[in-house]
Amino acid sequence: MTGPADSSGETTGCHGGDGPPLRLVAVTACPTGIAHTYMAAEKLVQAAEELGHRVSVETQGSIGVENVLAAEEIAAADGVIVAADKDVDLTRFDGKRVLVTGVAEGIRDPGRLIREVRDAPVHRAAGGAREAGRGAGAGLAGIAFPPFTGGAAGSGGAAGAVGYRALMNGVSYMIPFVVTGGLLIAVSLALGGRAGPHGLEVPAGSFWEHVHRIGEIGFALMLPVLSGYIAFALADRPALVPGMVGGWLANDGTLYGSPSGAGFLGAIVTGFLAGWLVLAIRRVPVRRLVRPVMPVIVIPVLATSVLGLFFVYALGRPVAWVFDRLTDGLAGLSGAGAAVLGVLLGLMITFDMGGPVNKTAFLFGAGLVTHSPEVMGICAAAIPVPPLGQGLATLLRRGLFRAQEREAGSAALVMGFFGITEGAIPFAAARPARVIPANMLGGAVAGAIAGLAAVTDAVPHGGPVVALLGAVGGVPMFFVAVAIGTVVTALATVSLMASGGEPAGPRGAAEAPSPVGGEVLGGRLTGRTVRPWLAARRKEEAVRELAELLAAGGAVSDGDALVAALLAREAQGGTGAGESVAFPHARTGAVTAPAVAFARSSEGVDWGAADGVPARLLFAVAVPEGADDEHLRVLAVLARRLMDPGFRARLLAAPDTPAILRVLGELR
Repeated sequence: MTGPADSSGETTGCHGGDGPPLRLVAVTACPTGIAHTYMAAEKLVQAAEELGHRVSVETQGSIGVENVLAAEEIAAADGVIVAADKDVDLTRFDGKRVLVTGVAEGIRDPGRLIREVRDAPVHRAAGGAREAGRGAGAGLAGIAFPPFTGGAAGSGGAAGAVGYRALMNGVSYMIPFVVTGGLLIAVSLALGGRAGPHGLEVPAGSFWEHVHRIGEIGFALMLPVLSGYIAFALADRPALVPGMVGGWLANDGTLYGSPSGAGFLGAIVTGFLAGWLVLAIRRVPVRRLVRPVMPVIVIPVLATSVLGLFFVYALGRPVAWVFDRLTDGLAGLSGAGAAVLGVLLGLMITFDMGGPVNKTAFLFGAGLVTHSPEVMGICAAAIPVPPLGQGLATLLRRGLFRAQEREAGSAALVMGFFGITEGAIPFAAARPARVIPANMLGGAVAGAIAGLAAVTDAVPHGGPVVALLGAVGGVPMFFVAVAIGTVVTALATVSLMASGGEPAGPRGAAEAPSPVGGEVLGGRLTGRTVRPWLAARRKEEAVRELAELLAAGGAVSDGDALVAALLAREAQGGTGAGESVAFPHARTGAVTAPAVAFARSSEGVDWGAADGVPARLLFAVAVPEGADDEHLRVLAVLARRLMDPGFRARLLAAPDTPAILRVLGELR
């Protein structure tokens, strides 16, 4: 790579300051603080503009890779800056000048990095490049909220948390296949089906048979995707092929003599085995010459062969036997047994509304849909209860809800009809201590009724829509279960709200604009969790004061444990992001729902930021163990927006809580 001469007369590839504009690419990544990832990206872009250059930045945060660098951008780049505290794949930068540094340097002195990249060494992939696949996919390696297990890394608790996140990763990727395949099958049966000896059947050769077959393809991919993305979460891209092949073997038991296959249990087993096997193979030392082909050829072929043969000859039949016994046991449930199962699944479905507990119950029902449709029938009845119940509550006692919540109630009714449990999340986020118990009570009632009535569902989806499309058996009792569950949730919600007084905060803020833009923070930051000025002067005191603010939102079950979790996260690495901003956060069982608080410090609190500037704007975030990644997106939005000096200035100048909420309302 060549370019004009620098001040010393040498020809270099990149220039900062004087000279023609440069085209640069960059990668920012941090394993423990998502805010740092995006702040470094914004700082690099700002510095490049000030120096007259252009930079494209790829962020590898805990919510995945964003703004992925195209091959054309890399080819045209005069240099590469990697500001990361985690392993990043450098193979695609072969032949380019690459400057590798920590993410804090990207925040503290981005201009210097842009100037120094001209002297960076040329990267050669064959000369010790990191294994392809690590970093480029990010996977779950960069989770910003590590579990507070109290043990060392690698302890049983930490390993369990990693395994649970891997399972939830597989489930989240699987669900679109389940929903798409299930609804296509339901539509084909409803519009093109005819009564036959085994229920609705689609005539051979018809248009609707083609729709039905396309839906079946989505179903056929369900278990391979589940298994593949469990493996991917554990060991990144090299584990994807063995994981998916293992999931297909779990779905199709032909090779090991099982007519029904090993089901979702087998797919979970193959996903974990594939991930662990790839991790083990990676630890085997190999010659440098072989390293470039390891992740593309050697690891996938070897892991797929070993896993596939092991499953066929040793594991498939025992897992299939367990799955068959489970299926037979559930199919034989009736009366009190079915009611108990209905209560349990109803409680799980409605607890976190699309979160990990909900997904676990849904996976259980979806995996048994072809063998024990009664289990999916229970789930289908419970799924719409939270949004329908909250929507009905806004109609029964409109005076208890703000204008925005009444509008959200109308949307929740529509979402509930289509089986989207997440329609109740805005209500649960605003007052979790009242809404979540009401949702669970209604879900348990709906599940118990569906279980007692042996309601069935032939597709892994819920809500009235699947009944109208012809996928539900026992339609009258299905609607009875949904209706009674909805009414129970609505009555419980308004009763708890009325007994607890006005839950929305001070009347002066009751009709203020949506606290933080609704769609961004989902109502998790309200007037109750905002404090214009902190009394604390030291970091530990500020953490305790912020924990009190979080508790004011109603989602904290153990205040002392929350403080301990926040301080433990600070001990792992300060959350001061620079520019007078800090993001203390924790994943902990001390909260029952995601919660956000904001406070300002008049003098500033030393938060250990890379730029040495005391923190005056503090956002505290706490999420339950096993929560999904919505809170990470919140932090990403905050980190980007807070790089705007004007936005920070407006936050500091806001005179009171309503004014602060109006400024935060810009986060859309």
